[in-house]
Amino acid sequence: MYYSAATILVVLGASYAAVPMYRAFCSATGFAGTPMTDPSKYTADRLIPTEESVTNKRITVRFAAEASDMLPWKFTPQQKEIKVLPGESALAFYTATNKSDQDIIGIATYNVTPGKIAPYFAKVECFCFEEQRLLAGETVDLPILFFVDRDFLDDPSMRGVDDIVLNYVFFKAKHDRRGQLVPVGVQDGVDVHDISTPNLVK
Repeated sequence: MYYSAATILVVLGASYAAVPMYRAFCSATGFAGTPMTDPSKYTADRLIPTEESVTNKRITVRFAAEASDMLPWKFTPQQKEIKVLPGESALAFYTATNKSDQDIIGIATYNVTPGKIAPYFAKVECFCFEEQRLLAGETVDLPILFFVDRDFLDDPSMRGVDDIVLNYVFFKAKHDRRGQLVPVGVQDGVDVHDISTPNLVK
């Protein structure tokens, strides 16, 4: 009986920890096309742009946006693309408008393509996975500060990669029984990374 109770407690504890641990793993490794959010990458020497040359051309970062069918928001990037050098930080903006007559909470997930660029795509500041409450009819600007890590240049598998798509998808959100913010319509305990939709990139 004691062993059964202990097993149940361990399984429950693991299930509660699985989502934040998986999210941290994705952010630290770039798994599943998740851009890096490791603060150790933000040292001063990493944020110095490399010199442009024949072998080190600017990388085109394109921006895509989509709102789920359950979220009556208009969600668009303010710029189509930005060209950056490895190590060069860049600021981009998205715009979200609540088209309904009710206040709504949204939450965004994201990914980058090609997926292999994810370990080198670092976000310094981002609105993803944070509660975004928009009043009825309200419009807000959502910033993202990012850079492509300088180690990108030393990876042979990155040769020929000069075009990146950063895709954000906004979902209507609610608080689950643990108090965590989750997309509406997603089963409890499923991480939003698992439902990212690269096919929505336009």
